[in-house]
Amino acid sequence: MKSLRVLVAVHQELVPPESVADTEQKERAPWRTEYDVVSALRELGHAVRVLGVEDEIDVLRSACREFTPDVVFNLLVEFHGAAPYDQHVASYFELLKQPYTGCNPLGLSLARDKALSKKILLHHRIRVPRFALFPRGKRAAAPRGLAFPLFVKSQNEEASLGIAQASLVRDAGELAVRVAFLHENVGTDAIAEEFIEGRELTVGLLGHGRARVFPPWELVFASLPRGAANVATRRVKWDRDYQKRLGVLARRAQGLSGNLELEIARTARTVYRLLGLSGYARIDLRLRPDGTFFVLEANPNPDLARSDDLAEAAEAAGLSYPGLIQRILELALEYPAAWKATS
Repeated sequence: MKSLRVLVAVHQELVPPESVADTEQKERAPWRTEYDVVSALRELGHAVRVLGVEDEIDVLRSACREFTPDVVFNLLVEFHGAAPYDQHVASYFELLKQPYTGCNPLGLSLARDKALSKKILLHHRIRVPRFALFPRGKRAAAPRGLAFPLFVKSQNEEASLGIAQASLVRDAGELAVRVAFLHENVGTDAIAEEFIEGRELTVGLLGHGRARVFPPWELVFASLPRGAANVATRRVKWDRDYQKRLGVLARRAQGLSGNLELEIARTARTVYRLLGLSGYARIDLRLRPDGTFFVLEANPNPDLARSDDLAEAAEAAGLSYPGLIQRILELALEYPAAWKATS
């Protein structure tokens, strides 16, 4: 592909530095994705401009008019501090007739609503944990038909926001406390689902329609304390000292039979299609010891840092990090947006 003009839209506080030579690993954590993406784009020979965005939508329009990008590399995952508004940012690019990377507005909307997405998957006989929704302003009563322990999380947030060891609740009292915590501290509805004992897997996908599926990745804990659950809490994802203490390692899932890996890939691709996803995404699963697995959720905004699951799984499948970023650009240009049919 020829050199492209690429506008990289990032949150203002995550604008990466030109160099990381004088920064510690801890300092890089918040903006490592942004730095890696921008570095790869420049390595590929594209003309790159980084745009820091706060809460003013006009800066996106102005930058698109002034810089006239071929593609916007969209790394905005919220707006006005609200995660569900990511779909409206994508919609804004659609209205500007501006190609952009990542998922389309409908896919963002369906995947973001964890209760709705589970209902869609259940309708199509995809295994998901049984669950109950607890809207803000209502107390949590023990739901009928669900067996403890339950896992409580935000209904529409990502990046493990609000997830901790305390998210695993074993009775009605603990459930009420955790739901109230999410309502008050995260500010969203809460969802409680039956906890699936087993392995924590993710599957990365890339493409439109019949997406390419990467090998399943697994979150492994070498030194998990007795009684703790092997879940991707907020600290597990973002606290490097905590990761070292627990021996956290993300690697290709081992010991899966060929048939099981094939079934996981087929299910991941089906979930991708049913939720209308495009560009790239990650599907999160739990695998029981007996080989049955459950889809937890789909993440249409997975991290794109070189060291994250999606990039490492792509590398295992033969796609280098610059190759992954290049393919994401190509998919942005190939996406059949509605405005293209009317132009």
